[in-house]
Amino acid sequence: MTQFSFISHLECPKCNERYEENKIQQLCKCGSPLLVRYDLEKAKKSFSKEELSKRPKSLWRYHEVLPVKNKEHIVSLGEGGTPLQPFTILGEKYGLENLHIKDEGIIPTGSFKTRGASVGVSKAKELGVTRLAMPTNGNAGAAWALYASKANIQATIVMPIDAPLITRKEVYIAGGDLHLINGLISDAGKVVAHLVREEGIYDASTLKEPYRIEGKKTMGYEIVEQLGWKVPDVILYPTGGGVGIIGIYKALLEMQELGWIEKGKLPRLVAVQAEGCAPIVEAWKKGEKESVFFENSATCAFGINVPKALGDFLVLEAVYATDGCAIAVSENEILEAQKQVASFEGNFICPEGASTFAAAKKLREQGWIQEEELVVCLNTGLGVKYPETVEIQGVPILQPGETISAKSI
Repeated sequence: MTQFSFISHLECPKCNERYEENKIQQLCKCGSPLLVRYDLEKAKKSFSKEELSKRPKSLWRYHEVLPVKNKEHIVSLGEGGTPLQPFTILGEKYGLENLHIKDEGIIPTGSFKTRGASVGVSKAKELGVTRLAMPTNGNAGAAWALYASKANIQATIVMPIDAPLITRKEVYIAGGDLHLINGLISDAGKVVAHLVREEGIYDASTLKEPYRIEGKKTMGYEIVEQLGWKVPDVILYPTGGGVGIIGIYKALLEMQELGWIEKGKLPRLVAVQAEGCAPIVEAWKKGEKESVFFENSATCAFGINVPKALGDFLVLEAVYATDGCAIAVSENEILEAQKQVASFEGNFICPEGASTFAAAKKLREQGWIQEEELVVCLNTGLGVKYPETVEIQGVPILQPGETISAKSI
């Protein structure tokens, strides 16, 4: 019988300290997030692209390179296998022949946070965790609360009072211990840090446990598999905490080691931020390895309103290593792109996802992206979770018995 997971150990990307994966681990003693490592040489012998083709379209199809060792500990709602679709109409308007959307809105809980929650909660369950806590801008808290309820783990979720109403309701209905704070996610993080320190609760904050990345990296595996094991030229990712872009880069490196893609050329990774909260962009412009706290941050793309990411150095490493870039887009550009995607292609996407299309348009105009290049934009959630981003104006109100004439349409 083959191994379910080839997890080997945890490793610090800053000081290279190794940690055991079968114990609860948070940050490295040096303060850095930890990354999961696998015995990929051993995995090669039983884990193949041909074997994958026979498996269900779930992120757990990649279980050999996921951290859960016992199948019985998996907590799943059927996540993964999201569509990768060409956007020909919008692509033509942007001057891009091969524009695609990887649509993470079509997934349980309505956002890509589901991937991290499924893997993170499953590993927490395997490690014997009974209570966890995390700060969130909305979608992550909603996903972790729902998955935690299925795993019989108590979830304490702290989010800004301005977080999307629907995500608050998801936490509440899941039985999560919901708290709202009159501040930013960084303020929520301080509340969680105090709770963790005083009561020894499992800290599920972004990158303070090593397993959320492993769920997010499956987006990278899926994109390459859906393209027939070819890498795209450019992947644009809405970047707040940056776990997704870190995970996709990790997946690409793992696929190289597995021999599934050629070593050498990787997709250029683009970290997309809003002008109202762009710490990664500012750091990239200066060639820095870490970002500086972004004061007075604000954006309608609430999920990327992260003034200082714990894993900023890993995001920047992924961007530099792939010859990518970091770019900021305005609120008007985000909302216009959201409207264009819906009106031309029929997808009502979240503002964070819309930011990647605004960035693709901008980078094409600047000549950074060429017309023929294969471009993948990540939509990280459903637009219906952000109803406040759409204002309805000028809609006629009919009285009973009134009709609509062709002239009025």
